[in-house]
Amino acid sequence: MKSIKVFLLFALGGISILFAQHSTETNIKMYSEVWDKVINEGKIDLINSDNFTTDVVMVLSPENIVGIDNFKDYYQNYLTGFSDIEFTIIDIFGQGDKLVKHWAFKGKNTGEFFGMPATGKSVDIEGDTLAQMRDGKIAKEQDFIDSSVFMAQLGYISDPQNLSVVQNLYDAFAKGDIPTVLAGLDDNLVWNEAEGNAYADGNPYVGPQAVLDGIFSRVGADYEYFKLKDIKLHEMSNNQVLATLRYDAKLKKNGAAFDAQVAHLWALNNGKVIAFQQYVDTKKLADAFNRD
Repeated sequence: MKSIKVFLLFALGGISILFAQHSTETNIKMYSEVWDKVINEGKIDLINSDNFTTDVVMVLSPENIVGIDNFKDYYQNYLTGFSDIEFTIIDIFGQGDKLVKHWAFKGKNTGEFFGMPATGKSVDIEGDTLAQMRDGKIAKEQDFIDSSVFMAQLGYISDPQNLSVVQNLYDAFAKGDIPTVLAGLDDNLVWNEAEGNAYADGNPYVGPQAVLDGIFSRVGADYEYFKLKDIKLHEMSNNQVLATLRYDAKLKKNGAAFDAQVAHLWALNNGKVIAFQQYVDTKKLADAFNRD
């Protein structure tokens, strides 16, 4: 009799495990299909009582989104605000009614987004979501994304990585690593030297090759050394970085040296330089070039 009881306990335990696995698999399938249709196919009406609990909660700060209508209105902002949407669930797993998904979202901001006007910017972000299911329906969600990166890609704030990008370019230039500098320039970069600088004759230089031929190659040919020093970077609005620095240089043709005050204004997009404007004490440069 004892052995029968033990067997029944093991059997019931096995059935419970199989049921839990089946429940999780069912939840994952339902959850994934609903969000694919809502986001990728724009079927916002699938946010209804068939797929979501009536008291569904989106955990947000400072106030949660509660209820199907509010939940639906919240996600309508994404469908209205973006075109060319690609929503991908990279990975999803769970236990029972608790799910975790890792996802990616791509799109172009061509419409009003939470009351903010379209910027025309494209976004490509990843995030994670904790989800709670109840009786086969979505009951609760909480998203985790890097909001600063998202806002920067939208163009609402400057990308926090801009300073690092520009600093890396200066570091590469100091080492003579010109290929790395060129790799940081956008293919459609617009580069302008200060008016009055001898190298301004090619303004604007468009693209990395033009900068290499019109600026860097001429600097290498004209100067015995050309150093950038006392570099200080200042984060600006609209994905711009202002650099204040000095040129410490010596010409080959006459041995003339100078130490000139300089400012560089960089504009960036998605980690690449799209525009550059030089400001420099051009009188010091001209005096050095014309010195006997």
